[in-house]
Amino acid sequence: MRTASTAVTTALLCAVTGAALAGCSDGAVPPEPSAAELLDRANDTMKALTSVTVDWTYTGTAGAGGGQSGHMTTDLKDTCATRLTWVDVGTYEQIRIGDTAYARSERAGKRWTRTPVDKETAELGPTSCTQEFASFGTATKGEPTEVGGTPAIPLVVTDKADKGGTYTFHVATEGKPYILKVDYKGPEHRTTTTYSAFDRPLDVRPPAAAGG
Repeated sequence: MRTASTAVTTALLCAVTGAALAGCSDGAVPPEPSAAELLDRANDTMKALTSVTVDWTYTGTAGAGGGQSGHMTTDLKDTCATRLTWVDVGTYEQIRIGDTAYARSERAGKRWTRTPVDKETAELGPTSCTQEFASFGTATKGEPTEVGGTPAIPLVVTDKADKGGTYTFHVATEGKPYILKVDYKGPEHRTTTTYSAFDRPLDVRPPAAAGG
């Protein structure tokens, strides 16, 4: 049986959050979304982006190789600019615009070369501009936190297919539910990936001079 205080509290919640929310019309407070639902919403939001900036670091544990860092601005389709840096190798840069890719590396004298993109393998190799945003495994909520000053909720995901690995997706809780950061800790390596500049105009152009 609902008490008078419960009814008043519910009415206040509906007034603050908006009467259009499901459940407010009959005085019921809408249920809090589960971790899986939050992750699904975040992935759908990221898939709908027209552009995003991605930064990541990779660190191998003992005996699993060196480190790598990367930076990419992309339309998540076929236009992107990527910079990769390996601890023991150096830097590799690539610009892809549609069916054409431009690349250069420190080992090749930093000279840009131009090559056509193989459409059949483009999304599997180094010319890929895409990012995978898909839900998997079992998700649980962590304690509220902040990423770069933006309030976020950590969603900790484990998957039977990845023994010993744990993913933590930090999803924004103000504004659109963007994925702000993903941390992965596994037995052989660790990665941190951050996303920013959501839907900002993409400025990716061919290099001033490129051979090929």
